[in-house]
Amino acid sequence: MPKTILVTGAKGQLGTELQHLSSLYSDFAFTFISRQELDLSDSMAIQNWFKDRRFDFIINCAAYTAVDKAQVEPDLARAINSSAVETLACIAREQNSAMLHISTDYVFNGKHYMPYVETDLADPQGIYGQTKREGELAMLAINPAKSIIIRTSWVYSRFGNNFVKTMLRLGNERQELGVIYDQVGTPTSASDLALTLLAIIQHPKLGSLTTTEIYHFSNEGVCSWYDFAKVIFEFSAITCHVKPIETKDYPTPATRPPYSLLNKAKIKTTFDLTIPHWKDSLLDCLQSLTGSEHP
Repeated sequence: MPKTILVTGAKGQLGTELQHLSSLYSDFAFTFISRQELDLSDSMAIQNWFKDRRFDFIINCAAYTAVDKAQVEPDLARAINSSAVETLACIAREQNSAMLHISTDYVFNGKHYMPYVETDLADPQGIYGQTKREGELAMLAINPAKSIIIRTSWVYSRFGNNFVKTMLRLGNERQELGVIYDQVGTPTSASDLALTLLAIIQHPKLGSLTTTEIYHFSNEGVCSWYDFAKVIFEFSAITCHVKPIETKDYPTPATRPPYSLLNKAKIKTTFDLTIPHWKDSLLDCLQSLTGSEHP
């Protein structure tokens, strides 16, 4: 019998990448659900949905990710980012399912000077980060075995809306564009994260975990949003001039961490991973978007 995998957030960037890859994994039987099939803001609805369903793995890609909008919709953000995680973790423990939950670099305040390790103090600065941290804490307290939390950063994909697609659109519309240079981190290809999740599911170390563990994952390397935009334009032969601007020149309702580089040593060592550099993965994404080998 193939192992059964439930993926929530099926229409998001990561969920869509997992759907794209699923046909390559004949040993797994995937079920993909989006908010149309299950409202994760309703804990009772989640419990009822699972009454006659059981899975070997639950991959929770669903999240309320509108960082600024969360400031005015804290209840909805909390329902999806915290309460739903708590409910899913309880179900995973009851059913002896392995749960893989995606969290964020926004659980940190961004005032560090070295890449964040998993044990560094969480200090989220906005509602989005706070509710994601609450989801982490709920899952850790329930502690389903064979389960992990993966914090990631700056996710983009050929699917959905993201920074890469926005830059491609604006770069072709404008002659000059201001992009923030004093926020530093690492872009993460949703495709690489999806492949990592599927590799972890097949790794014997996951089955031997007796507690829920936190891991960090992004691509290798470091850049600012300004650097990221510059490389997108370079790889895409877009001539739009990129002007570096400070965060204070582009105010937003929610505070972003100025530094959110993640140390990935733990996940690489535990699950024997080799992670691509962000520029290599960006080039792959741009090639997919343009349908050419050399964008």
